Amino acid sequence: MRRILWTITLLFVVFMDGRPSSQSRVGYFDAHADVGRPAITGSTSYDANAQTYTIVGAGANMWGARDEFQFAHRRLSGDFIVRAHAAFIGQGVNPHRKLGWIVRRGLEADGPYVDAAVHGDGLTSLQFRRTAGGDTEEVPSTIKAPDVIQLERRGTTYIMSVARFGEPFTNVEVSNVDLGNEVHVGLFVCSHDPQVSERATFSDVRIVVPPKAGWQPYRDYIGSNLEVLTVKTGARMVVHTEPDSIQAPNWTLDDKALIYNRRGGLYRFDLRTRTPSLIDTGFASSNNNDHVLSFDGRQLGISHHAKEDNNRSVIYTLPVTGGVPKRVTSNSPSYFHGWSPDGKSLVYTGVRNGELDIYKISVDGGEEVRLTTAPGADDGSEYTPDGQWIYFNSARTGRMQIWRMKPDGSGQEQITKDDFNNWFPHVSPDGQSLVVLSYLADVDPAEHPFYRQVYLRTMRLDGSVPRVVAYVYGGQGTINVPSWSPDSTRLAFVSNTALPAPH
Repeated sequence: MRRILWTITLLFVVFMDGRPSSQSRVGYFDAHADVGRPAITGSTSYDANAQTYTIVGAGANMWGARDEFQFAHRRLSGDFIVRAHAAFIGQGVNPHRKLGWIVRRGLEADGPYVDAAVHGDGLTSLQFRRTAGGDTEEVPSTIKAPDVIQLERRGTTYIMSVARFGEPFTNVEVSNVDLGNEVHVGLFVCSHDPQVSERATFSDVRIVVPPKAGWQPYRDYIGSNLEVLTVKTGARMVVHTEPDSIQAPNWTLDDKALIYNRRGGLYRFDLRTRTPSLIDTGFASSNNNDHVLSFDGRQLGISHHAKEDNNRSVIYTLPVTGGVPKRVTSNSPSYFHGWSPDGKSLVYTGVRNGELDIYKISVDGGEEVRLTTAPGADDGSEYTPDGQWIYFNSARTGRMQIWRMKPDGSGQEQITKDDFNNWFPHVSPDGQSLVVLSYLADVDPAEHPFYRQVYLRTMRLDGSVPRVVAYVYGGQGTINVPSWSPDSTRLAFVSNTALPAPH
């Protein structure tokens, strides 16, 4: 009998060493558990109010042929992108303690995997084990001690992107690592000392599932997160989600609500109750994401696809509380972007004879005035709060860059001259800063597509001191319209993923 009990106990220990028992769901993750049976039990907790994770992990190492660590994980199939801001809590014991993202075929201690690991001493590397029980390999990054960590899977290629907050990503990658279609994906902490546990916090955790291959723009949509960002720290909060497309949040002047578009309608999102309500826009039920509040917060300018204009975009105004829209532009397509501070003029993008240019018109309608004439797309026009400048984006010099001009179209000058394609300059209410949407150089300068990796960057009005304030999967609809909070400390924007929100 003793031999039978001893055999059962041994089998139980071996099983637990290879396949840890998982615990309850936390946030985005289906389970959390120790892999490899560390001597000290780890834990994962989730603060739903702050949307942050705290992971306590021990373990001898994550290297060689076997690993020990605490793992908060979920199953995913196909391609994905995972991203977080991460930091250890405290000075720690071993300089080789690790945190980061990891993708594993299974939960066995010797299983194949790829991870994006940041060590306690700042060493950062893309680590991987190709076969069960095989040796661990790595590709180091040139960036030391990043606090933004991203890991992307494209088939059997894995790309680690890391940055110190405020800077663009630096990438390294590895190819031909086959972990199977369905994998375990999540956050980890390893102390690199079996007698010690280490603590780390993870914020702004995002799991991005892109659209399926063959998706059609403006027909096939994935889910949307309405987010609020604190500009100084980069802290983000998802305040609302929808399974389809919401776009372009404005911030109301009373600091109580956001206005966004969804399915051709405009919605007011109450920031206190976190509930949306449809704004009455009368016959205008096919609105795109080019809608802007007047500087006094009383009027709303919209761009509605009018049936009488062959469903081309036409600009209207109405009270911010809703009402019957008043037509402003006689020519179409016209896409609204900015009010003058005195409320008397509107600036917008007009497509005339195949050219995208900036136009100005009286709020009462009448003759439109063409402000830009250079070849190449001009878009995203917006007045400064003092009315002295109109900022816009233009592809006239190659890449899409930020420009500005006087309200009469004179004095046009280029503001940004970098390697990004920069769109939709929005001036902060205090007149001190711009925020822009920055696409990478592989995007057509004249396009601002959906579902790309983009940055939100702030800078001074002269284009100096650019700083990444958000690393986003989005693009079209993310920040097309002015979305600063009234006190110039926060931004509202939309990010995208096909993954449902945590519950």
